[in-house]
Amino acid sequence: MMAHEMTRRVFCGSTIAAAVAVGSMESLGRTAESKEAVKFYKNLSPGHLGVGADSRQTLDYAVKYGFGGIAPNEGEFESKSAGEISQWLATMKDRGIRYGAAGLSVEFRGSDEKFRSDFAQYPKRAALLKQLGVTRVATWILPGSNELTYLENFKRHETRLREAAKVLQDNGIRLGLEFVGPRTSRSRFRFPFACAQRDMMELVEAIGTGNVGLLVDSWHWYTSHGTVEELVQLSNKDIVHVHVNDAPAGVKVDEQIDSRRSLPATTSVIDMKGFVNALVKIRYDGPVEVEPFDQELRKLEPDAAVQKTAESLGRVWDLIAV
Repeated sequence: MMAHEMTRRVFCGSTIAAAVAVGSMESLGRTAESKEAVKFYKNLSPGHLGVGADSRQTLDYAVKYGFGGIAPNEGEFESKSAGEISQWLATMKDRGIRYGAAGLSVEFRGSDEKFRSDFAQYPKRAALLKQLGVTRVATWILPGSNELTYLENFKRHETRLREAAKVLQDNGIRLGLEFVGPRTSRSRFRFPFACAQRDMMELVEAIGTGNVGLLVDSWHWYTSHGTVEELVQLSNKDIVHVHVNDAPAGVKVDEQIDSRRSLPATTSVIDMKGFVNALVKIRYDGPVEVEPFDQELRKLEPDAAVQKTAESLGRVWDLIAV
C-alpha cells in the first residue's frame, strides 16, 4: 500500500511537472509568436519633437531609449565620400538601428517652375538615398485648393507624383502619401481635396507605378472618421510609413485642430488599440514614429523629450493584443 501510494505520488508529481513544463513551453511559444507577429518598429524623428540633433546624436538617442530606427537626414551626406557613408552605415548596423522614411524633397504643391527646378535635382537626391540604404520616402498632401477643383487637383498630383515615384522606383524606394483629415484644415479651402484613406488610395491607384502607398497617421485617421474595418482592408504593400499621435480630450472630432495634438496613448481619445492591432493584422513591417506637435513636449530638455516620446510608444506597444 505504502509502495503503491509513493508510486502514485511520484506519478502525479511527474504529471504536474510535465504539465507545468508544457504550459511554460506553450506560453513561450505564444510569446515568440506574438513577437513574430509584430513586424513594425519604433522610429525616432527628433525634428517632430522639437529636438535639434544631427544623425550621430539621433543615433545615440535611439540606442539609449530603445528605438529601432531613425529618420534619415540625407543632407548631411551630400558631400561625404562613399567610404564615409559606408562607415556610417556600418556604425548604424553595429548599434542595431535602421533607417525609417525620408521626406520628399520635391515641391509639388506650387508652381510648375518650382516643381521642375526641384525635380531636375531629384535623381541625384534619390541616388543618395539609395546609397544610404533608405527604402521609404513619405510626404503629405494639402486637403484642398483655392484655385483647383477636385479633379484638376487630382490630375496635377497624379502627374507630378508619378514622375517623382518613377525616380524613386529606379532606386528601389517606395513613396507614401499622407492625407490630412481634420475638417478644420480642409474648411480653409474653396475646393476640398483627398482627405481620407479611401480617396487617397484612389490617387495611389491612379499614379499606378506600384511603389506608392500611404503614410497613415492615427491623428488623420481619427479626424477623417476612419475605422478599424477600413484599415484592415489595406495590406502591408499599401502602407509605407506610420505616425502615431493622440488628440486633446474634450474637443469634438470635427473641431480638432491639426497643430494641437498629444503624444500617443495619453488621452485615450483615439482608439490606439484598434489602430495598432490593425497594423499587426495586416503585417505592416515599417517604421512607426511620433509627430505630436506638442508644445509642452517642446519645452523639455532634449533627453527628456525623447524619453517621454519613447515611453508613449511603449504604451502603444503594450496595447498589442496578439
